[in-house]
Amino acid sequence: MISYEERTKDYADKISAFKVKQKLPYEFKKRYAAVRVREFISECDKRGLNYHVSVGGLDSITLYLFIKSLGYSDVVGVSVSSLEDKSIQQIHKEIGITSIKPYKNKADIIREFGFPVLSKEIAAKIELLANPSEKNKTVRHAIVTGETGEFGGFRKNTRMKLAQKWLDLFGGYENENENVNYQIPNFKVSSKCCYYLKEKPADDWAKEHNSVPFLGLMASEGGRREKSLMINGCNYFGKSTIRSAPFAIFTRQDLLRLALELEVPLPEIYGKIYTDENGLLQTSGAQRTGCSMCGFGIHLEKRPHRFDMLRQRNFKEWDFWMNHCCKDEDGTEYGWGRVLDYIGIGWRDEVIDVNANQITFYD
Repeated sequence: MISYEERTKDYADKISAFKVKQKLPYEFKKRYAAVRVREFISECDKRGLNYHVSVGGLDSITLYLFIKSLGYSDVVGVSVSSLEDKSIQQIHKEIGITSIKPYKNKADIIREFGFPVLSKEIAAKIELLANPSEKNKTVRHAIVTGETGEFGGFRKNTRMKLAQKWLDLFGGYENENENVNYQIPNFKVSSKCCYYLKEKPADDWAKEHNSVPFLGLMASEGGRREKSLMINGCNYFGKSTIRSAPFAIFTRQDLLRLALELEVPLPEIYGKIYTDENGLLQTSGAQRTGCSMCGFGIHLEKRPHRFDMLRQRNFKEWDFWMNHCCKDEDGTEYGWGRVLDYIGIGWRDEVIDVNANQITFYD
């Protein structure tokens, strides 16, 4: 059995090697991605597996067209398109993406389970605190105190503990058990939206078609998958998970450069690709996109944030999500506005995004 020290060193070596690749020139990274695509498809053929591209926004649209440009014209693109912006849905139709349906309505998920706020990991912890049971007692204690108890080797100050600013706002469910005095929000929080909207429908489609996915993930985008990409690399064949992320070593600049080279049709929500005053490629509209009711990462955004941008694009939809998607027991309507007020994020005043430094635009 590999010791903890050996495993830690192995991970560190893999991460170091990955970071070296991230710094290599664009042309190398593009060739590297092409090699990883071919290797993955070859291995799938050996294993009797089909393959598809999980398509959402610009990153995965670019990946889909990149794989086609390598000669794999029959590669299938699959998406729960109805969750995307209308302009992304339009591009999906134009390039022949197969659309699958979510298992639940977006508003119904919020009403039944709660708001997807802060991050998937944080929301899952808050959800556990709000739904106590004897089975999750030890985990709830760790979330509030950082202490793992006997099951976790009596460790203290672990990463299981929720950040103090979020404990202050959401930890009140454990006030009596932990002798603390935290707040309890007047709305529910949940991490289940992705499961019912994307993950489960996509997984079921993949099983039905004996297919494994290409994903448009980049480690440079950060998030909870960054370390996994660095350790497991572009192509991963595990016991329960098989996937390829050919763009894993790409930066945003690499992705936008490739999109220009491939003449990828740009959904309207992104605006246009332009070169800023520092010579860097940018999109004049949204930088990243996702489901219009998702709040994961909203606390990290400067204004105009995603809900401000939605207000500019579609006031009626914005008003529904901000003010009317849920009801209290007395019939009072509320929405994301209540959540943003609670975590201290502005939204009531209209903020217009003015791109003052656009230099060279590319259609």
